[in-house]
Amino acid sequence: MEENIKWTKLARCAGCGAKVGAGILAQLLDGIEVHRDPDLLVGFDKSDDASVFRLSDELALVQTVDFFPPIADDPFLFGQIAAANALSDIYAMGGEPKLALNLLCIPEKMPQSAVHALLRGGYGKVYEAGALITGGHSILDEEPKYGLSVTGFVHPERLLTNAGARPGDILFLTKPLGTGVLTTAAKVELCPPAALAQAYRLMATLNKAARDIMVRYRVHACTDVTGFGLLGHAVEMAQASGVALTLDIKGFDLLPEALALARTGILPEGMYRNRTFAQPFVDAGQTELAVQDLLYDPQTSGGLLIAVDPADADALWDELRPSVPSAQRIGKAADYTGGARIILR
Repeated sequence: MEENIKWTKLARCAGCGAKVGAGILAQLLDGIEVHRDPDLLVGFDKSDDASVFRLSDELALVQTVDFFPPIADDPFLFGQIAAANALSDIYAMGGEPKLALNLLCIPEKMPQSAVHALLRGGYGKVYEAGALITGGHSILDEEPKYGLSVTGFVHPERLLTNAGARPGDILFLTKPLGTGVLTTAAKVELCPPAALAQAYRLMATLNKAARDIMVRYRVHACTDVTGFGLLGHAVEMAQASGVALTLDIKGFDLLPEALALARTGILPEGMYRNRTFAQPFVDAGQTELAVQDLLYDPQTSGGLLIAVDPADADALWDELRPSVPSAQRIGKAADYTGGARIILR
């Protein structure tokens, strides 16, 4: 029976913590010839969440792919989280997901009922997003993995990237931090059940509500916070936009159980990779080490990091809070004058 299978024990890394580090990924891609097209509005040169191709003056195609090893022992929940995570890339670009294809790697002896539960979880989230699953690809693999290739659409002039933040922009984050620490603790049975349930609930929540609200305002840049951690993705946004980001530590919603566990040294391997990549660009000031750890913590299906025009910030905040209760106002963008790209205060 699928309820007796410890899915997380079948994989060395969990969720987005399995991602290749940002620094290593840049080295792997270095020197590869990239072909250009005037209608390719977004490629991978700015580390954006998805590629965007203009079909007409009023329509652009947004395409992404994301999959990972089990983040939960419940296959249905694993399917939900993996699908929500893949769909988030479309939302981060300001787009609407429309079509999805399954990507499934599964052990040959996995019970059919367990695989069925996994797929039901993924299908449910795709349908909740208003999109369709139209097929996919599966292979046999000793380590299970699941995710989606997702296609969406956006108006070319309303496209969002991580490269548009401007000095003065106000920064919002739409989900708390610390899920990587909690799922790591769960693997060694040290995570309180209520805290783990909250983490799973957050990871399975679509970023649809946040996207639907933010596109009504002058948002200049957006990215979703996943495997590179908040600081890894913030560094990418700052570098791509040519700005510095000042982050208010008191503005962050850090899951309290995750902070307590981080203080005891229970940290995912991906946190260290993220620190290695981003730390040279971060002025941490007097920020407690465990708090820094949560800012580097790899998130699975994390929130959106939004940079909005300061004239729209209060209105966006007022609309976000009722619909996205986990939203946080975390800082602002500033002119880059050299030195650190990210300043923690």
